[in-house]
Amino acid sequence: MRRVGKKFAAAREQVPDKPLTLEEAVPLVQKLKYAKFDETVEISFRLGVDPKHADQMVRGTVVLPHGLGKTKKVLVIAGGDKQKEALEAGADTVGGEELVEKIQGGWMDFEAVVATPDMMRAVGKLGKVLGPRGLMPNPKTGTVTPDVARAVREIKAGKVEFRVDKTGIVHAPLGKVSFPAESLLENARALIESIVRAKPAAAKGKYMKSVTICSTMGPGIKLDTTSMDAARR
Repeated sequence: MRRVGKKFAAAREQVPDKPLTLEEAVPLVQKLKYAKFDETVEISFRLGVDPKHADQMVRGTVVLPHGLGKTKKVLVIAGGDKQKEALEAGADTVGGEELVEKIQGGWMDFEAVVATPDMMRAVGKLGKVLGPRGLMPNPKTGTVTPDVARAVREIKAGKVEFRVDKTGIVHAPLGKVSFPAESLLENARALIESIVRAKPAAAKGKYMKSVTICSTMGPGIKLDTTSMDAARR
């Protein structure tokens, strides 16, 4: 059996056995923090879908109303006037095909990538590099777009991309433990609403099988999924 630290064990002892409402769980997550750094609050959904089937894939984006407590480094691959638009919107690095070559050479000093459609032939070469890191631009998430300025502003404002993994689980950040509780609650509600809206028509039975919230170092707290799963019935 895996051994846990005394602080984690002490925090876990304060977690009730029964599922809590979101309004009960968020303040408890904040109370149980013990790390010296400002931990991230994270939420995980175990969904009643089979990601092996394309018609049961759950994927989308949401701009959290209170952001994530940090600003992502945004890279934009575009040409001409679009480069100027991206810079004015706050992009950290802007360029054309030379950036593709730079990334192929091992450079990875960015946390989000936006590309214009005309650049995707070149960007497509980066699939094996960016894909496993969840950084590959995609029209479905708004990161392949001619409106690069809007994409940059949304990412800077706290846009979160979510995607179900091969085990049927979605992991996503909600903000920092230091946020006001109401800010975390509003971020969580926005994310939950987006995931409910993304429910595939082919998904049968209970959609939200279980939901857990925690801080980076803290124990998981199970949430009551009754109202979440009923939201789209």
